[in-house]
Order: sequence, then structure tokens, then C-alpha cells
Amino acid sequence: MNCRQGERWSAPLFMQLAKGSWGFQIGGTEIDLVLLVMNRDGAEKLLKDKVSLGADASIAAGPVGRAGAVATDAQLSAQILSYSRARGVFAGIDISGGVLGPDKDSNTDAYGPNVEPKEAVFGKVPAPPEAQPLVKELSRQIVGTSGK
Repeated sequence: MNCRQGERWSAPLFMQLAKGSWGFQIGGTEIDLVLLVMNRDGAEKLLKDKVSLGADASIAAGPVGRAGAVATDAQLSAQILSYSRARGVFAGIDISGGVLGPDKDSNTDAYGPNVEPKEAVFGKVPAPPEAQPLVKELSRQIVGTSGK
């Protein structure tokens, strides 16, 4: 997770998506998922220990499948926009749920034990050397689109 602040990007934060399901199922799928957090309130909700998307944070989903689009809720106020693309074959009845939150172990490895997720995402600590190419590329893309 990276947050844009003006024309610069924050240090990246590792996130973990956990999903469980129950039911009669057969097959397999692969899903590419992109979440766009549209405001600070949405970002702060994701930084809580665990957030249930759709229940704890307002999320609007684009279609699942080969085609892609972005949608929002009726009030145009979704905190998070999602885009997903699925491939594979799946059949059955599925009752499932999922939670998303900071990956504590990976973030401790990257930043040390005393850095809180908010400090990384809201620009209070610099990106580790391994993340500098990502932050530079994201910043380059902003400059490329702003006419500079």
C-alpha cells in the first residue's frame, strides 16, 4: 500500500489479505486484485488491525471476469474502488469472508519493530532502500501526467 501526497508517494506498506470459505467446491481460480483507496478515511480503516471489506469499509466493486471497469456506490462516495480479473473454473456453493490488514511480520522486517503502519503510509518514515525504485517510478508517473 502506498499513499500519494501531492506529487510524491509514501513508503510502501505490506498488506495481507486472508480469506476463508466453506461449502461444496471444486475447481480453481486465480484472481488479480487492485484496490484504490480514494481518501484518508479509507486508508486509515485499512490500517486497522483487520478490516472486513464491504462491512467495515465502503467498497465498490468492478466486475469479476475478463472485462474491467470501475464502479462506485449510488452516492459516489465509496472509500475504496476495486478492480478484479479472474481466470479459472469454479463450481459449487461458497460461503466466504475475508479480511485485509497490515502484514506485521513483513513490515517489521522492512522498517523495524518500532514503526507503526501509519508512519510509513503517511510519509513519516522514508522508504527502505529496496523500495526506492518503486517510489521513484510512481513519482515519475505523476510528473509524466501533470505536464511537467
